[in-house]
Amino acid sequence: MEKLLAARLHAVKVRPYLAAALFALHVVADRSVPTMAVDAHWRCYVSPGFVARTPLEELAGVWVHEVSHLLRDHHGRGERFAREQEKVEDRDRLRRNIAADFEINDDIYGDGLPLPAGAALPSMLRLPDGLLMEEYLRRASLSGLAADLSWLDCGSGADGQERTWELGPEGAHGLSRQQRDAVRFRVAEGIKGRPGDAPEGWRRWAEEAFHPPQPWRQLLGAAVRSASGAPGVGEDHSYRRPSRRSAGIPGVLLPSLHRMPPRVCVVIDTSGSVSDAELGSALLEVAAIARAVGGRRDLVSVISCDAAARVAVPLCRAENMELIGGGGTDLRSGFARALRSRPRPDVIVALTDGQTPWPSAQPPCRTVVGLFPRPVRAVRENNPDYVPATPPPWARVVTIG
Repeated sequence: MEKLLAARLHAVKVRPYLAAALFALHVVADRSVPTMAVDAHWRCYVSPGFVARTPLEELAGVWVHEVSHLLRDHHGRGERFAREQEKVEDRDRLRRNIAADFEINDDIYGDGLPLPAGAALPSMLRLPDGLLMEEYLRRASLSGLAADLSWLDCGSGADGQERTWELGPEGAHGLSRQQRDAVRFRVAEGIKGRPGDAPEGWRRWAEEAFHPPQPWRQLLGAAVRSASGAPGVGEDHSYRRPSRRSAGIPGVLLPSLHRMPPRVCVVIDTSGSVSDAELGSALLEVAAIARAVGGRRDLVSVISCDAAARVAVPLCRAENMELIGGGGTDLRSGFARALRSRPRPDVIVALTDGQTPWPSAQPPCRTVVGLFPRPVRAVRENNPDYVPATPPPWARVVTIG
């Protein structure tokens, strides 16, 4: 134990940004563990024989290796990948373990942590560094390495498949989900606070650890469906089916509320600050919006808008629609043009980079904003203190991309 903890101190010395995670691991000695391994509850299982025969600096590298599996959530990602592929055999466990090692081994060694003999590296299969575990699994079978690395076992913390020697969720000294997230947060904040001290892979992880990529297409579609399905949207009175309240008023025929398909007007920002690729993405979203409202393209219109709004064009084929613009940006004219349409739309969807003035008053219809991401602070040569206005609180905002 003394040698093991001394190795952890060395790991903290050479990788200080991982200190919170390294000290959060609880050590469990077990002779049935091949080397060192971790479970999803942040227990580190250690073979005493392995510790005795491994040099201290190399042992420090194993500490960093194992905690890297936990920080990058390889157990959760391994479980999700297994469910998607419907593969839970032992050889698939080993493949996931190898792919997880590929992801972390390319940037955790060096600078005080010697590369151990037999470490799994992407170069063994002539694969590029810097990919994720899932990408390695999809790009190569890894079966050629399985025989040579059959001894490899980093525990369920590396692939999501429990081992017989693990204590499980009810065992002692495990961390709760909130505690595990708190450790990840402290490590991510430490890396972002001093980014020059960490390799690129760790900096990328720190940026994405608590801001994972969102399924924005599903979010945008859900936002449009939610807006178009809100009370009052597309509703009108009709005498085709009398209201049930007519029975309480003899001789009076009351109309009932009849739900009509909602009309959607899409305002696309065509100013010079929006790239051609983003305009192409906007056209794809127009087609997706038409599907989100039931496929009625006749109920979807499109307005190109830079500093001035163009004519509202009914949707026929989004991929053949011409977008006109390229000047400055003022979506207020686009909103005004949409509200002048007859019949007036039930939902306005604005696809923009956000560098525009917004209407001062809330439109009399639901509003969804698809926002192309931009740096927090934009620059204008004639006004260095310029900061673009954020979308108003009455709009449902979805970041695109």
